[in-house]
Amino acid sequence: MDFAFFAVNFGYSKADYNSLTLKERAFILKAYETKVVNESTLLRDAVFNAISNAFRKKGKAFRKLWRKASKVMSDEEFGENLKTVLEAEKKEKNWVSELMRRDKNG
Repeated sequence: MDFAFFAVNFGYSKADYNSLTLKERAFILKAYETKVVNESTLLRDAVFNAISNAFRKKGKAFRKLWRKASKVMSDEEFGENLKTVLEAEKKEKNWVSELMRRDKNG
């Protein structure tokens, strides 16, 4: 039954299937399961979005399916920003307490 699954879904031959270890089969099955779940979740979200947009009230904005992802900071950028912050803290030791004092005084 497992061989039939691998043959139909992945195009494995009997020799290919037999060359896999139990651990490799388990990892492949888990990856396939994750792929199916991700695809079905994406389809569910797309259908929900389409229905929401179809039945939205007049004048209300469309609901977007995809949101813009924030830019991921590289390690080099993070290091440079950290250096800048540490230098500023050395120059102005009590900048946080100064801001808090200003905030309290209005």
